Amino acid sequence: MIPSKLEKMKKHINLYTWLTVLVLFTASCKKFGDTNVDPTRSSNMDPSVQLTTAQLRFSGDLNVNQRTNIMMTMPLVQHIAGSYVNRYGGAYLRDPNVMGILWEDSYGNDIVNIIDAVKRTTSLPEKSNLNAVCRIMKVYIFSRMTDLYGDIPYSEAGQGVKPKFDTQQEIYNDFFKELKEASLQLDASKDAVKGDVFYNGDVNAWKKFANSLRLRYAMRLVKIDLAKAKAEAQLAFDSGVFTTNSDVCKVDHEDVRNQYEASGRGDIRGNAVSESFHKDGVPGRFTTTFLEQLRSTNDPRLKYMVKYYVDNAAIPPINRIDITEQITSQIGYNGIIPGHYLWNDWNNPLPITVPGTGTYDASSNDQKAQPANFLLRFNAPFLHLTYSEVELLLAEATVRFGSTFGGSATEHYQKGIEAGILQLSYFPGGPTANNTEISTFISSNALLPGREIELINKQLWLTLFLNGTEAYSNWRRSGFPVLTPGKGVDEPSESLTIPRRFEYPYTEEEQNRANFEKVLPALGGTDTWNARVWWDKQ
Repeated sequence: MIPSKLEKMKKHINLYTWLTVLVLFTASCKKFGDTNVDPTRSSNMDPSVQLTTAQLRFSGDLNVNQRTNIMMTMPLVQHIAGSYVNRYGGAYLRDPNVMGILWEDSYGNDIVNIIDAVKRTTSLPEKSNLNAVCRIMKVYIFSRMTDLYGDIPYSEAGQGVKPKFDTQQEIYNDFFKELKEASLQLDASKDAVKGDVFYNGDVNAWKKFANSLRLRYAMRLVKIDLAKAKAEAQLAFDSGVFTTNSDVCKVDHEDVRNQYEASGRGDIRGNAVSESFHKDGVPGRFTTTFLEQLRSTNDPRLKYMVKYYVDNAAIPPINRIDITEQITSQIGYNGIIPGHYLWNDWNNPLPITVPGTGTYDASSNDQKAQPANFLLRFNAPFLHLTYSEVELLLAEATVRFGSTFGGSATEHYQKGIEAGILQLSYFPGGPTANNTEISTFISSNALLPGREIELINKQLWLTLFLNGTEAYSNWRRSGFPVLTPGKGVDEPSESLTIPRRFEYPYTEEEQNRANFEKVLPALGGTDTWNARVWWDKQ
């Protein structure tokens, strides 16, 4: 069920009211002698403000999201291609500086904030719920880090020392412990949680989020520890996961453009993924791989998500001129081959008639399909964890472990597909597909025996569009969809296969060398993006 506009308004906190406070705090946390160290810890910082900081920066920090999502993970999983900045993950051009930004920014901001917030609220009965929420948020922030890099500083992070690297196995074991304890700790009769832009302090919603995260992380382990994956998935489900689209964890961003140049650490009110699409003037296009999945299955999302626009970087994204009908009537849906640029695979100009404009020759650039405007608005929500993902993970868990997850694999699969289509309505100006469209699609795309894991994870690949880091993790742990590695056209690729992790930043090697060198044996002796993290081992 989709929440009403009133419910959405109640859930949304005006981000502008927090910005001044956050700018002051994030600026104060920037002076680090080496990574993972905070010598400027304030003695009276409000942990609810620290929580807000961490939440907003996750999807509002332009520095991180442009590099981590747009430059790397979305091209790596072949959601997008074509823009010059897509080449790092699309054509496999290795740049440790691009891969290292998440590390540099997170340890110096998000992580030091949330670790401190947990410490400030521990053993305080009057802040019991806030402490539990911060513990869950800490797990969530660290999960993005370890899933991309592998072994990372965790138990000693943010303590003003050169921290040891914990193994990913140790980190995941602590994730499960923290999520279990924090979920049980949450109590609606206790303190109100302030500063929460995920759920506006709704304790019961946080319980479901914690348990749904636990399910996500349990299914990460299917290649490395099937017994552990089964046990944790069952415990997560039994504790109460998402059961409706209204449970989705999201941030409703404001309609402002994030800027590097804003005072402090930059404006984090708008959706940084959306801004990243347009920051360098040439938005990435859909890949041929993504479009073929939609087209070959007659997916109703094709007509909603995929559009053609006149290629004009000077026009604000929401004001782009839509020429979808004129182009599709002649060439259908045309994307970018993974690893190629927008200017490769040239198409001759295509004469069309644009209402209100007249005759127009659609250029080759115009003839490469783009994400629809509603997906890339600056006030588009960032979907952290959705009901669609939960149902599809339950479908896979049922296939792998048996019928102990509240329904058959087919039932979960169908619910996951329906929720994935309907979640488009969360976006301002987004569509709501009708029941006939959805039921027709579901009946035409049954969960086939012997192909269940493949078909489930192809749907996860679609539903995770715009959440590149999670799509990349799910692709690595599931192996689906099967992707043919891209190939550089204008410059040679620096990997013959799709890279499996991010390399550590140079600063960590320089400033924490003794601990850095201890993790290299697990990577084959070299810090390389072609090594695999613990749960991705073959």
